[in-house]
Amino acid sequence: MTPLKPTDEQLPNKHGGNNKVILQHSRVYRETGSWTPAVHQFLAYLAEQQFTGVPECLGMTPDGREILTLVAGEICDGHLAGPFASCDTLRSAAKFLRQIHDCSANWPEKESHTGWMLPVREPVEVICHGDYAPYNVAFEDEQVVGLFDFDTAHPGPRIWDLAYAIYCWAPFKTHPDDAIGTLNEQISRARLFCQAYGLAHQQRITLVDNMIERLTVLVNFMQVQAEQGNLDFQQHIAAGHHLAYLEDIDYLTSNQSQITQGLGNARTG
Repeated sequence: MTPLKPTDEQLPNKHGGNNKVILQHSRVYRETGSWTPAVHQFLAYLAEQQFTGVPECLGMTPDGREILTLVAGEICDGHLAGPFASCDTLRSAAKFLRQIHDCSANWPEKESHTGWMLPVREPVEVICHGDYAPYNVAFEDEQVVGLFDFDTAHPGPRIWDLAYAIYCWAPFKTHPDDAIGTLNEQISRARLFCQAYGLAHQQRITLVDNMIERLTVLVNFMQVQAEQGNLDFQQHIAAGHHLAYLEDIDYLTSNQSQITQGLGNARTG
């Protein structure tokens, strides 16, 4: 595991583009967008609720960057290996997501804010993180202790956020850089995530449909952004990043029956 330490290093934003993230003196300086005010309101609510392990907004720089507190912990590059892939880590990831969902469900203003990066998804139950993947969390001793990069946060149902999260943590991915385990092992990990989160059986059997729709919406979003002149997404499309999602959609579709049956099985993995 790699400690996340304050440095002057510039790192690429892991979602949606090449925006630079500067880590300096326990502070994070990030470029902003039209969605930033809504995200800051949500982070302020989490701070009021004393929800630990998420960034706090400290203000803005003169050139328009947001200043956030650094979420302490260890990070990975998104590939699940070693301690990052343990069952204890997986359970803690599910429990952390449940905690933030439960907290956001009580936010009185969760349906009143507009201007999120991603569209509001009905029914609004919680604030979805939108990118609850291993590269956006902080770890400590095989426990998820923090979450960052809330750019893609938006109101929606729990299952919508869970669909992408479980897709990333199982993971149901086909690219050699991301894929781990056999299909049965992936199903076992997905089932473990569902159990640790407390996802009801009737929602588990809709999970694959939601994963497929979530990835389809993501690919469409990338293509629309590229067509509208977003240089970052144009680069992603040119590099073929969307093709990996399309291959994963095919993978989920081909194995939907087996995955759904496995997720509904009460046995632990």
